[in-house]
Amino acid sequence: MATAADMPTIRAAVLKIGTVNWELDTIINNGFDEAHGFNLEMQPFADNGATRVALEGGEADLAVADWIWVARQRAAGKDYVFVPYSKAVGGLVVPADSEATTLQDLAGKKIGIAGGPLDKSWLILQAYAEQEYGMDLAGETEQVFGAPPLVFKTALQGETDGAINFWHFMAKMKAGGMRELISVSAASESLGLDPETPLLGYVLKESFIAENPGIAKALYAASRDAKELLKSDDSAWEAIRGNMNASNDEQFIALRDDFRAGMPAPGNVDLDGADRFLQLMAELGGEKLVGQATTLPEGLFPDVE
Repeated sequence: MATAADMPTIRAAVLKIGTVNWELDTIINNGFDEAHGFNLEMQPFADNGATRVALEGGEADLAVADWIWVARQRAAGKDYVFVPYSKAVGGLVVPADSEATTLQDLAGKKIGIAGGPLDKSWLILQAYAEQEYGMDLAGETEQVFGAPPLVFKTALQGETDGAINFWHFMAKMKAGGMRELISVSAASESLGLDPETPLLGYVLKESFIAENPGIAKALYAASRDAKELLKSDDSAWEAIRGNMNASNDEQFIALRDDFRAGMPAPGNVDLDGADRFLQLMAELGGEKLVGQATTLPEGLFPDVE
């Protein structure tokens, strides 16, 4: 029987405070990595850029990114592939006492947006507003772009009329009394997209997979084991609660429930659904967002079943 020393190691470059750590910690704490024939080591970094540099330079074997970015890198010649992890997306929230019931009601109002003008949630909501209401959401509102914590803070303080943020900040904002006006998932579905398409995942190099046959499937299997445990057992969350940055029980429960809601169904990524999403991102964000990836790069999604 293979010992831990004989097993390949996956060095995961992750954000120090990244939500993916909840799953990776669960994998390590429960031995799901060794059960599937590998050792998982976490390497924390201060920002996403550093994790990607570590992957590119061979200092790490895995990073976390959305697959549009991975498609762009692959179209540019890099041998990156994407193993699905989460379908969690954000949305737009408004203060509890806001009179807004649709995006139309935000005309002339100020919206805080995490990420920037090419944030995928923002692009999807613009397309949705155009389709549903004939509304130029960017032209008819004032946008304030900022880092997720700043958007979170200013929204809770009532300095913006609405806010678009990453899913875990959204969970905290809802726990703080704000309400969701429209989710990106619902907007995506209205646009004919598949809201079940996982957006976030583990990025590996094909060369690393070739050197360690079966490693992508093993990683995916360990990921699914962690998801099943976190989905079915509330007590499993106590082991990771200290890493969740939840200020109170309400935030903790909101984060737990929204993390669970972001778990994709098991199985390979649906290529048709992914292609439709990529086409829309290419249309809305252009080359600045997708680079040369105007069609789905072959081999982007390895077989994980």
